Amino acid sequence: MKLQSLRLLVGSSHTCGYLPQRNARSAFVDPAFPLNDTLYGALLDQGFRRSGNYAYRPMCHLCRSCRSVRIAARDFKPDRSQRRCLRANADLSLRVVTQLAEEHYQLYRRYLQARHAGGGMDPDDGEAFREFLGCSWGNTEFWEFRRGRELLGVSVVDRIPLGYSAVYTFFAPELPERSLGTYAILRQVERARLQDLPYVYLGYWVEDSEKMDYKKRFQPLEVLHPSGWVRLDRIAAGDGFADNAASK
Repeated sequence: MKLQSLRLLVGSSHTCGYLPQRNARSAFVDPAFPLNDTLYGALLDQGFRRSGNYAYRPMCHLCRSCRSVRIAARDFKPDRSQRRCLRANADLSLRVVTQLAEEHYQLYRRYLQARHAGGGMDPDDGEAFREFLGCSWGNTEFWEFRRGRELLGVSVVDRIPLGYSAVYTFFAPELPERSLGTYAILRQVERARLQDLPYVYLGYWVEDSEKMDYKKRFQPLEVLHPSGWVRLDRIAAGDGFADNAASK
């Protein structure tokens, strides 16, 4: 089936999670559509994202603040702060698994209670945890970051033909000096480069949202515009979107 045959279902309006003074809504791919990792990669290039088995993209009235972003992995060079982060976590090992376990859930609970208390996500709902992060049709991996046997972080990563899509990362909240969220992205970029994959997709970037500001630090960062993918540094330099679409 071609993407042109997609049927989208529009959700109801709700308070925006990025800009609380605004309302938001999303369009979802019909759950009956048979998705796979290849089709999902094509959807990512059109501004979609997934939550559990559902692929969606923002469809807000009079607001286009949510922009899909991806790191150009082949050209990425860590800045000074990111190099410090790599050194601070040099004692961690990475293991990739394909199933969520109780150990992951307990870390997730600690993370939500410390970092997102009252944010609408219930840390005591194990079924919602698995539905939110798992995916029956995708090529989903769970990247464990361990200090010895101790689990310090987990990244949920979707493998797609052009690279990786970072779905979600949770980590030990009592270790802020390690910047484990940043470290997880750096390891995804490293893995993409080793496998000669061009992109790491970071979901949405909202220019006026403080909690999304960290994504600008992963340069070169490409932003999706109706004319194509554009390097963020070119926008900052004053170039127009339409004339600077990055090649896919």
